[in-house]
Amino acid sequence: MARIAFLGLGVMGYPMAGHLAAAGHDVTVYNRTAAKAEKWTGEHKGAAATTPAEAASGAEFVMTCLGNDDDLRAVCSGPDGVFSGMDKGTILVDHTTVSADVTRELSALAAEAGLGFVDAPISGGQAGAENGQLSVMCGGEVDAYARAEPVIAAYAKMCRRIGGSGAGQMTKMCNQIAIAGLVQGLSEALHFAEKAGLDGRAVVEVISQGAAGSWQMSNRYETMLDDEFEFGFAVDWMRKDLGICLGEADNNGASLPVTALVDQFYKDVQKLGGGRWDTSSLIRRLRAVEG
Repeated sequence: MARIAFLGLGVMGYPMAGHLAAAGHDVTVYNRTAAKAEKWTGEHKGAAATTPAEAASGAEFVMTCLGNDDDLRAVCSGPDGVFSGMDKGTILVDHTTVSADVTRELSALAAEAGLGFVDAPISGGQAGAENGQLSVMCGGEVDAYARAEPVIAAYAKMCRRIGGSGAGQMTKMCNQIAIAGLVQGLSEALHFAEKAGLDGRAVVEVISQGAAGSWQMSNRYETMLDDEFEFGFAVDWMRKDLGICLGEADNNGASLPVTALVDQFYKDVQKLGGGRWDTSSLIRRLRAVEG
């Protein structure tokens, strides 16, 4: 069992930290909103810290699950950042979806300080976090990953090192690129079924068993048909992620025409007031356009 600091108790981080505590690890949590940390310690064995540096002090692993590049920099750097509280040899495992640039930047700073750094973005949604069934895609040095993998296993159904620093974030970009196209395709299929006067549930029952089947279809078609989106991975977050994808594509020369188009479709959803709706709300845009 390990001494672990977990920073960021959002919809993903809160249950992930809980799985670590349930597995028997000694967990200290930090959250910008202290009330959330107090709630967590009331439900799980563990302690709460008042600063990132305090949380990281004495920890063997520091796990972060935050919002964006700026959040991650703020938590890692500065007099109260985790880097100032981590002992040499400690490993930081970052589960935030951020740019590959900030990952490489912080990985270099960690190396200078004698720390390990594993970029480990996650996929599986809130349900995956709550059920300990996340897919974790990792980048970083082989030894750091090998030490971190048994700890990550507390909330992962799949964990794999893809390559060096930044490879985990690049893989998460592939994940979001694939999802964007899938959700738009599913939205169009269900919208077409509605316009054709078909029973959408019957349609999905058939086509989900063939080549069209996907996680999105299995887990989102019913709420899409019912026009319910007050849950799940928010459109605002998806646009942040797709912006990272498109920015990296500018750097490496990849062509992402569908991703760029779907990003603009999500912008339309935001204009409809759906910034916090689930990403499957793309179908509502079609309903609004078509009438």
